[in-house]
Amino acid sequence: MLSALARPASAALRRSFSTSAQNNAKVAVLGASGGIGQPLSLLLKNSPLVSRLTLYDIAHTPGVAADLSHIETRATVKGYLGPEQLPDCLKGCDVVVIPAGVPRKPGMTRDDLFNTNATIVATLTAACAQHCPEAMICIISNPVNSTIPITAEVFKKHGVYNPNKIFGVTTLDIVRANTFVAELKKKGIEKNLGIGKISPFEEKMIAEATPELKASIKKGEEFVKNMK
Repeated sequence: MLSALARPASAALRRSFSTSAQNNAKVAVLGASGGIGQPLSLLLKNSPLVSRLTLYDIAHTPGVAADLSHIETRATVKGYLGPEQLPDCLKGCDVVVIPAGVPRKPGMTRDDLFNTNATIVATLTAACAQHCPEAMICIISNPVNSTIPITAEVFKKHGVYNPNKIFGVTTLDIVRANTFVAELKKKGIEKNLGIGKISPFEEKMIAEATPELKASIKKGEEFVKNMK
């Protein structure tokens, strides 16, 4: 179900990249030295759509950038380290992908995860609003149900909010879900794609999850309102 819901956004992104202008996309990855950021940066370096790739983190990005720059694709790569270099990383970007933050660890509650990642996302998206307000912002940092509202409220505060340019990236969750369901059904993953008609049981599950979703959204919005 989630993959089907994600298709309109991904299709819009593909269309936006189909023009010759977007074949020279300038992309930044914020959190490029982490467990998601490094393989994501590798994939972007191999994309023919990307002409410039800038990598930001609080540690190790010069080394990551140097390694990726050896790949024989046309995208130039440069690493930026620390808050003072963040503006230069973002200038002129068409797309910013943000996997920064900490993953949820054993024993960590959703509140613990929120308290850590909310400030990180708010800080990074504020820099985006200032230095590349027209870029497409793709948020991977969890909990996405709260970090997307944080991003939206930050952009509103800076007067540059455009709902068509802020995305929650859940591809990793979708891939995992499809794989786990396929394993349970003992079918190949290619036979597990698509949702068909939603059953009454599935409708009930969605209805039960909706209050928590709304609470997560409100939590993100309130976080930005209470920021000093």
